[in-house]
Amino acid sequence: MQGGAKMEKIIDLIEKEMEEAFEKAGYDRAYAKVTLSNRPDLCEYQCNGAMAGAKTYRKAPAVIASEVTANLAKSACIKEAEAVNPGFINIRLKESFVADYLNGMNEDHALGLSRAEEPKMIIVDYGGPNVAKPLHVGHLRSAIIGESLKRIARAMGHEVLGDIHLGDWGYQMGLIITELKSRRPELPYFDDSFDGEYPEDAPFTISELEEIYPTASGRAKEDEAYREQALNATYLLQNGHRGYTAIWNHIMNVSVADLKKNYENLDVCFDLWKGEADAQKYIPDMLRRLKEEGYAHMDDGALVIDVQEETDTKEVPPCMIQKSDGASLYGTTDLATLVQREEDYHPDEIIYVVDKRQELHFVQIFRAAKKAGIVPEETKLRFLGFGTMNGKDGKPFKTREGGVMRLENLIAEIEEEMYKKISDNRTVSEENAARTAKTVGMSAIKYGDLSNQASKDYVFDVDRFTSFEGNTGPYILYTIVRIKSILNKYEENGGTLSGIKMQGVCSESEKALMLEAARYSEVIQTAFEELAPHKICAYIYDLANVFNRFYHETKILAQEDENRKSSCIALLVLTKRVLEACIDLLGFEAPERM
Repeated sequence: MQGGAKMEKIIDLIEKEMEEAFEKAGYDRAYAKVTLSNRPDLCEYQCNGAMAGAKTYRKAPAVIASEVTANLAKSACIKEAEAVNPGFINIRLKESFVADYLNGMNEDHALGLSRAEEPKMIIVDYGGPNVAKPLHVGHLRSAIIGESLKRIARAMGHEVLGDIHLGDWGYQMGLIITELKSRRPELPYFDDSFDGEYPEDAPFTISELEEIYPTASGRAKEDEAYREQALNATYLLQNGHRGYTAIWNHIMNVSVADLKKNYENLDVCFDLWKGEADAQKYIPDMLRRLKEEGYAHMDDGALVIDVQEETDTKEVPPCMIQKSDGASLYGTTDLATLVQREEDYHPDEIIYVVDKRQELHFVQIFRAAKKAGIVPEETKLRFLGFGTMNGKDGKPFKTREGGVMRLENLIAEIEEEMYKKISDNRTVSEENAARTAKTVGMSAIKYGDLSNQASKDYVFDVDRFTSFEGNTGPYILYTIVRIKSILNKYEENGGTLSGIKMQGVCSESEKALMLEAARYSEVIQTAFEELAPHKICAYIYDLANVFNRFYHETKILAQEDENRKSSCIALLVLTKRVLEACIDLLGFEAPERM
């Protein structure tokens, strides 16, 4: 079963046998749906189809269930199928079948994950920071969730591009230019008669730039004349002013270099570094076409597209694409970005990972884009809105002084906390402690975020997230490190990890671990379809718990029987691979020791 061969999900194999049993008994195959048991003390899987079919066939569910189970005596995968009142079918699997299935997973480099038969071109729009401003904790969720979705979609075999979609055009640029001019009017950018080459080096560092913007923003709120200058500078920049364009390029170079460094620290990586500025050249043509073809009309001096639909239960306001003074808006840029993406990449699907408070805006954009034929009808536009990250007081996460916390400071705080814990454990040498603290700290941040459903707000609790116990990133890593340590000892004692296979099952906890590991493919597929990384977190937490129970109940390395020992080790190899594949999809990795 080498990589690339098609491996079915374990639940599908069980369902096929159930379908045949239903059909043999004279019932529709559609009733053979199998689910994971919600009572693992009674059975491993269950089928409630007899209950659903009772009305159609005018028979008692228990009678249907008995007739179906009678056809499962010679099943290849089902050990016991029991009809229980009022008509449930409880299923237990054959140990040999489960072992064979897991051996097949172990031989496949993709662990049996069934990849898309028709790969799609998918763009994930996430990140969305404004240039010239430092990344703060508000940028964390978009980066972490978007990165995970991109990795999951790639694992499913799709072609995926992650686009940061920078806020790099508009009033903030005018503010920076105006403030720079008031501080350093002698710079050549402000001399309209200058026709030489502008300096290669930026007239500011990243830290100066990050101080210029809030100063300018504050000043514009107090000083109307200053605000007018900033608006005028924005207008001139957007209309190609040579000096201002050169400043804009400096802002971009300095900012993007800093952003890349910060995102790299988070192990978040974008394929496209496009921004609002890239969409500008598409706007004039787009507006002309929308007017000429009657999609957009004037309303109170502004240009709008009506997007209300008959089925709406509440009002969806028109999508405004040009203000009465001719200025563009977010809506204009977002639609022009779609024009550009359609032209450059022809995506089948675009996923936007944005604060959930932006939902109405994206409903308007998606409808306008479909209505005006900016994207084809079959292109899937999806909005994944995330909730806020709050402090223990339930309010948006702030610094002790009450300001918005910089992302790099949050990361440093978590790493420091992990460093203390790792040093206290004394299992890692001094020179490795800092590196390990960084790796484990990243798991604390990312797992802490992703284990919550994206749309929900959550409390960022440093103490809880950095704990080695409970539903945390460090607990998952601790489990992986524990498995690595057993496998290392096995090899040190002369054992080999290649070619070993699982052979049957000896204990209940061993079978529970095997069944949990076998769910990998199904979990990843669901996480992809539902845009739900939290389902992977829930899965690996269960898997880690089941493994730890097996570990405490089983003498793995002290096994007398060599076949038993190598069978347990093969199960550990697979469990480790599944856990590592999952944390890679969540965007972090495990250290060698901790």
